[in-house]
Amino acid sequence: MPMKAIFPPGSGKTLAPYSPGALADGVVYVAGTLALDKDTNVVHVGDAGKQTEYVLEQIKSVIETAGGTMADVTFNQIFLTDWANYGAVNAVYARYFPGDKPARYCIQCGLVKPEALVEIATIAHIGK
Repeated sequence: MPMKAIFPPGSGKTLAPYSPGALADGVVYVAGTLALDKDTNVVHVGDAGKQTEYVLEQIKSVIETAGGTMADVTFNQIFLTDWANYGAVNAVYARYFPGDKPARYCIQCGLVKPEALVEIATIAHIGK
């Protein structure tokens, strides 16, 4: 199936050659998303909860642009720079997924921007 790049209205530039999302055969793949403004500056520096909220809003925008909702999310990949932020991330995350929870994993690692505390990549099945 052909792939369609997804760029939500008002999308800023990306850090590298990629699309914020890609739609293929009813599946939306959302690129690893950081809390970046349109000029690729990290927002909410030092606040993992606020960065998580910002990231999930960006992910929501990609999914909605493709024709889906957050209820269509089936899998999340979460990257944290420090396990100390795990609780703050989960508190925000739970608000975005109040019903059945998507499968996910979470690892600690370094991120491309030193001020970034969390990155999330997502898969959503929105149908054909």
